[in-house]
Amino acid sequence: MTTKSINPLDDPGIDPVAVAREAADAIATATGVERHDIALTLGSGWGRAADLIGETVATVPASDIPGFSKPALAGHTGTIRSIRLPSGAHALVIGARTHYYEGHGVRRVVHSVRTAAATGATTMILTNGAGGVRPEWAPGTPVLISDHINLTADSPLEGATFIDLTDLYSARLRGIAREVRELDEGVYVQFRGPNYETPAEVRMARTIGGDIVGMSTALEAIAAREAGMEVLGLSLITNAAAGVSDQPLSHEEVIEAGRAAEAELGALLGEIVTRIR
Repeated sequence: MTTKSINPLDDPGIDPVAVAREAADAIATATGVERHDIALTLGSGWGRAADLIGETVATVPASDIPGFSKPALAGHTGTIRSIRLPSGAHALVIGARTHYYEGHGVRRVVHSVRTAAATGATTMILTNGAGGVRPEWAPGTPVLISDHINLTADSPLEGATFIDLTDLYSARLRGIAREVRELDEGVYVQFRGPNYETPAEVRMARTIGGDIVGMSTALEAIAAREAGMEVLGLSLITNAAAGVSDQPLSHEEVIEAGRAAEAELGALLGEIVTRIR
């Protein structure tokens, strides 16, 4: 049974955007930075980027900020960092991702994205560690997300809120990423988790157009678009998806693949960030 901590987002009568604004005010107070221009959520394997994109101005425990929870997953730092980029702009680096499978509800899953938008960020970079459906993608391969399929049967949009997702993952930002390095791209499929996908589910994902399988990102991307942000998605292929190879899946494998690729990924993402205007 999942234990839920007290959190204002758990009250259906509270406006989640208002909580995000409160969180943004708390971040401004804690970091001394009034506005952030770009935000990054760093998944498994991507954490080193925070050390490479600029000068850290402040590091704040995410649990000190309204609406945030302590991460349940090893590999996530549980902090929010404000970083001054070489251009003088500021990046908000979120190392406190709440996953859908934790059972806290979609509001908490997308709170970091809504908070980033409330700090002023107009670009949201979402990264993750994921399973590769294509056998040619070896563990350690970074892949651009071109689109997604949301299999959570849920959405961060509430009420009669209609948002166009036609170009959700920005072609402009993907083009900038490809200027840094030649990168494949594919369709990300978000499953509910926390169990890994079965071989049959992976075959289904491939049949319906999926190339990458994981347990995050799609819901966050929808919330980012609702907030008017431009979205860049990147997956680190940490393992072949179930049935693509004959090796069993394990979270330890995911963490190890992330560690092995961290320096390379950090340099890649750092260069991408410096080129975004």
